[in-house]
Parts: sequence; C-alpha cells; structure tokens
Amino acid sequence: MEVAEGARHCLTAKIPYSSLTVDHSLSITQLKPKIVELCKDLFNQWSNLDGSHFSVETVSGGITNLLLKVSVREDDGKHENMTVRLYGPNTEYVINREREMQAIQHLSAAGFGAKLLAVFGNGMVQSFIDARTLTPPDMKNPKLAAEIAKQLRKFHQVEIPGSKEPQVWNDVLKFFKKASTLQFDDGEKKIKYETILFQEVHNEIIDLKELTDRLNAPVVFAHNDLLSGNLMLNEDKEKLYFIDFEYGSYNYRGFDIGNHFNEYAGYDCDYSLYPSKDEQFHFFRHYLDSDQPNEVSDKDLEALYVETSSYMLASHLYWALWALIQAKMSPIDFDYISYFFLRYNEYKKQKEKVLSLAKSYLSKPELGKRFM
Repeated sequence: MEVAEGARHCLTAKIPYSSLTVDHSLSITQLKPKIVELCKDLFNQWSNLDGSHFSVETVSGGITNLLLKVSVREDDGKHENMTVRLYGPNTEYVINREREMQAIQHLSAAGFGAKLLAVFGNGMVQSFIDARTLTPPDMKNPKLAAEIAKQLRKFHQVEIPGSKEPQVWNDVLKFFKKASTLQFDDGEKKIKYETILFQEVHNEIIDLKELTDRLNAPVVFAHNDLLSGNLMLNEDKEKLYFIDFEYGSYNYRGFDIGNHFNEYAGYDCDYSLYPSKDEQFHFFRHYLDSDQPNEVSDKDLEALYVETSSYMLASHLYWALWALIQAKMSPIDFDYISYFFLRYNEYKKQKEKVLSLAKSYLSKPELGKRFM
C-alpha cells in the first residue's frame, strides 16, 4: 500500500486511484467480483452497472504478475476493453514502482506500451492492446528481430526525468545482499540454497563489474526485461509493441541487448537457442541503422558484439540472484532455486570465452588510450 501511495504521487491528478487491492492467488471465478468492484470504484461512469456487464479473463500469468483482460458492456451497447495487471506479492523487493509509474507516462507519450488508465493498491489498469504475445522462437525470425532492434533503438532514445545513473550493478549488489542472507523453512529449498558459494558469486560480480566498466558502454533508458512475453505483435497491422516497464531504468545499452538475447532461451533456459554471431550482427545492423543496415561498419558491429556479450554475463548474475529472492518471497508455483542454478551455471559456462573476447578487444592498440 505504501508503494502504491508513493507511486500515486508520481502521477498527474488525471489518473484515477483506488486503495483497493485484489488477491493475486484467487481463481478467475473468485477474481471477477473483486475486479468488478475495483472497476466501479475507479471509473465513475460504470459505478451503477451490475456484474453482468463485465467479463474477466486471464491474458497471461507470468512468474511475477497476473495479467487480466476486462471487457465492459456499457448501457449504450458499446464495449470497452482494458488490461488489469496485478503485481505479484512482495515484488517491491526487486521493483521500484515509483520509477515504473514515472517511466510509463513518458514511454506512452513516445508511443511505447499501453496507456495508463488507473492505479490501485496492488496493480494498474492500462488500455488493451489487440495483439498476440510473442514466443521465444518468434524472436529468431529475421524480420521480427530487425523490427525489435529498430524499436529498441527508439526506446533507448526516450528521455525519462530523474537520475541517469546506470542501475545494473547497484541492483545486482542489492540483490546479492538480500539473496545471501535468506532463511528457508522448506527442507528441499534449504538443502539446495546451502550449496551456493556466495563468496564465489560475490567475486564474480566484482570481477565482471571491473571488466564492463572498461567498455564505457553508452547509458540509455533500458527496458531490462525484454523477453518474449513483453513483446506483442498485431499481425494485421504489422505493429510491434513493447509492454511491462516495471524493471525499466537507466542502464548500459549492452545489458538491455544481452539480456534480450538471453531470453531467446525461454524460461526453460535452452541456451542452444541463443542467437549465433550472424543473428546478433543482423540485430545490431538494424539497431545501429535501421534505414541502411548494410552500411554499418565492421568496427561498430564488433564493438557492440563485445559490449553485448559482456553484459549478457551480467544479465545471468542479475536474474540468478533475483530468483533466489523470489524463491523466498513469491507464492507463485515456480522452481526459482533451480532457475538460479540454470542462470548461474550458464554464466560460468560462457564466462571464459566472453572474458577472453573482451580482453582481446580492449588490448587493441587503437583502443588503448580510450580504455586505459
């Protein structure tokens, strides 16, 4: 409630607000009367409609939030569709809701995501996007990959007020501090958790931070969670949408791209699906110059390849530690501790190859003065 109230103060007075909350764990049948009550509280024009005017269905249930489509049949027969997003319990440990609310308004004005319609105790209401959610294999489609790259470049050019300090290492160290001091009652979780060598993890964080700092990567406002579930496509209009900006912050460009590439693997973490160097270069060309992608220089491609590969490792550390916190805090039925090991083991598998690539790149004579 304190988070929601704080977020409310970041909004203009035109955005409706309700202190009501809705239990994330209810079945869809149990959710409907709660959602109807919420909508009638938020929107005065519907306050006298009975429950038969409302329909509620699940759009998606990820491993953090629950997304619902709400349709309202007004007295004149018109239908209004909107999306209600219920925050997962305890997500304030890993998400800055005030920052998200501020960003949504500016990103929406720039043409990204759904329009914010209202805020309530543990979620928000947004305009409904008539499009399908992408799947991990969709992201390998060359045409779609080019469009994602083009839109990501535009996303990175949006100016959001406030601190422009890149957040990845602040967040990773904050997550580490929390994740390394957890106590589990569940016996199976406790056994797995106690096998984690946290001093080793901390050393990896410090070493990788020192390396990435030498890259002087551009800082942009980043999505930070550009997985397939946060990409939607209206195929009739051939329009791509970025959604869910809850992890958005100023960050290093390479982190956003490297994190996106990691998401080709899906929740199952099938890293055989990670894009090849040719597929990455195709993405980079359209990111760097969507009008003339074939004119991008080899030098620029190689620089972005090194930057992205290095921050791809940081993405593994970020989500691995995030998963441990969720294992303790989240009631969602997902094996977060196993997810930690999937991400951390992939980090260790890729580490030597990527560090060798980055160090070789940084040792080039023409880069010496810039990176010393």
